[in-house]
Amino acid sequence: MSAHRFGYVVLIGPPNAGKSTLLNALLGQKLAIVSPKPQTTRNQLAGILTTDDAQIVLLDTPGVHIPRGSRLNSRLVEAAWQSLAQAQAIVVVLDAAHHARKPDVLESDLKMLSRPVERSGLPVIVALNKTDAVSDKGLLLPVISRVAEQWPGAEVVPVSALKKQGLDGLIGLMTARLPEGDAMYADDELTTAPMRFLASEIIREKLFLQLSQELPYNTAVAIEHWKDTPKGARVSAVIYVAKDRHKGMVIGKGGKVLKDVGSQARQEIMELTGRPVHLELWVKVREDWTEDDHFMNELGEDLGS
Repeated sequence: MSAHRFGYVVLIGPPNAGKSTLLNALLGQKLAIVSPKPQTTRNQLAGILTTDDAQIVLLDTPGVHIPRGSRLNSRLVEAAWQSLAQAQAIVVVLDAAHHARKPDVLESDLKMLSRPVERSGLPVIVALNKTDAVSDKGLLLPVISRVAEQWPGAEVVPVSALKKQGLDGLIGLMTARLPEGDAMYADDELTTAPMRFLASEIIREKLFLQLSQELPYNTAVAIEHWKDTPKGARVSAVIYVAKDRHKGMVIGKGGKVLKDVGSQARQEIMELTGRPVHLELWVKVREDWTEDDHFMNELGEDLGS
């Protein structure tokens, strides 16, 4: 019988590669928030995958990109790279469908990722995600070849997080790269993140799905009050916006946007906690919070700290 293994694996890659969807697929349950918009993930989130042979703590990270504009963007990239110090292996997640269509984007992404990944000295697995969106699988061959050239010692595995294809092989590769060790968490533990953080992320996800292309990046969510009662949880959350004109957009005409966000978030928080939830949402203006390091620290906008 092979020895049990334990360790940390970081999921890293460009925005919209599907890291959070892959994390959820590996866990078999939704943990990380997802949306069609890039850079949805702002924080490192640890998901605990327990198998018969191993316990793998998967670290989902913000999408790696060339930071432009706000201080928040720089912090997102910093948080992603800092996560490498915790890990025993790296899974580089790439959007195979996108890169098959646009080899120049693949070159740009590999250039951005290569030096920090190589400097880490960690074993590398490359998950070519979204292969279900590639009708002609022959188009994947140049992508696989280029990735293998970039990281000669890496295992390259095609997967589809959406269709849950190729996941067993990926789990096997991750397990093989971890040191021997006992599990640190109970079999039924899914994450190290506190419930308050998960609730704030759920609310933020619903904002991403409801709002326009630009506005979600200027919103943040803080749980101000959480009280467990015999009848359920009473939760009060504040949605912060960076400009006064954004407040009305978040509330919506007749309060519709805020009501829809609250209704959808409450249902998902109830499913997560298994208890009734009374959720109150408030909207406050915090001018240019995306440039305010102190305020972002208070919000916990990077869990790498």
